[in-house]
Amino acid sequence: MGENVGTTRKNIVIGVGGGIAAYKVGSVVRHFTEAGHHVRVIPTESALKFVGAATFEALSGNPVSTEVFADVPRVPHVRLGQEADLVLIAPATADLMARAASGRADDLLTSTLLTARCPVLFVPAMHTEMWEHPATQANVSTLREHGATVMTPASGRLTGVDTGAGRLPDPQEISLLGELLLDRPDALPYDLAGVKFLISAGGTREPLDPVRYLGNRSSGKQGYALARAAAQRGAQVTMVAGATSNLPDPAGVEIIRIATAAQLADEIGKRAPETDVVIMAAAVADFRPVQVSDAKIKKSDSGPAPIELTTNPDILAGLVAARRSGSVPRSTAIVGFAAETGDLQHGVLDHGRAKLARKGCDLLVVNAVGEGKAFGMDHNTGWILAAGGEETALPLGSKTLMATRILDAINAVRTDGVGAEGRCP
Repeated sequence: MGENVGTTRKNIVIGVGGGIAAYKVGSVVRHFTEAGHHVRVIPTESALKFVGAATFEALSGNPVSTEVFADVPRVPHVRLGQEADLVLIAPATADLMARAASGRADDLLTSTLLTARCPVLFVPAMHTEMWEHPATQANVSTLREHGATVMTPASGRLTGVDTGAGRLPDPQEISLLGELLLDRPDALPYDLAGVKFLISAGGTREPLDPVRYLGNRSSGKQGYALARAAAQRGAQVTMVAGATSNLPDPAGVEIIRIATAAQLADEIGKRAPETDVVIMAAAVADFRPVQVSDAKIKKSDSGPAPIELTTNPDILAGLVAARRSGSVPRSTAIVGFAAETGDLQHGVLDHGRAKLARKGCDLLVVNAVGEGKAFGMDHNTGWILAAGGEETALPLGSKTLMATRILDAINAVRTDGVGAEGRCP
């Protein structure tokens, strides 16, 4: 679960559909049980052909049943849904989503779905043709209209030799979104459909020689959380990613890998003119070596030779300038990040305000950094500063939760048409 953040015990129902990806769901069950939650697994009959009941009973510590007539005195087909704080369905097969969308109650899982009044998260997994079929897409729309969250599936290797959209997202990503809905049930409205996002994430690395580089402590977790949340809210997301901490690729996100600040600037510059929202969450190196050695720099008795540095381009300021010149549309929202430390004269927020004034972006997310703060952590805190002077505190919470708050602020900027100089009419 990351840092020492208190966890309230919740009742979680994990429904398992009859797909080959059912074997991955054990990791999701383990995640929530190890976090201290009470987990009940409800498989379909078909799911038990892939993974036996004993596996889910051992991982959850609770009995497993598919029938509404099991434990009749407790009326489980009603109680399980009524008492749940989260219902998570993975894999959500085409058949299971069709039954759920039409309100069927022909087994314990679909009956539980009808009585649940908590957040419901469907995690689809099926072959591409099944996912793209108009009937499945209509069922997905119906489930969303009924208030459920339906994840965008990942793309990749399916069963057999097939590849494409329809792969079950990484279990870690599923667990993160489940945690998010426990923290904030309304965190993933499908309100960004068709909006094009360009997000940078991770740290850049400026080479000294074939072995060494100048870098920073960024893990990429906040940028990945933003990409994940935006994609699940319907956005078309492209992420330009530098060095990260072996994070799973967010489902439904196009990822472009880069290493240096110059490469990042090039990719952002090419894609920004066709983007509705640009979020610069990457930790970009301010400096790079003037010269890069072709061979590993050797130790010397006289000590290390001085390393001459030069300044990297200011990508965020360049984006704002491009918008003012018209090469990036005036309607494009630009969001920056500031990782700051206080000093004897000024606090973190003071430095953030000054940076917002210099950069001229619409929103600036300010984080205090240091030992045990922000970089590499699963949780974060900070402020959102708006060009119009509004300041919103971000209380301590998961980086995925913070991402949803940032997306809300971006939506407000886009809806109200209030932004930095160059966007206002």
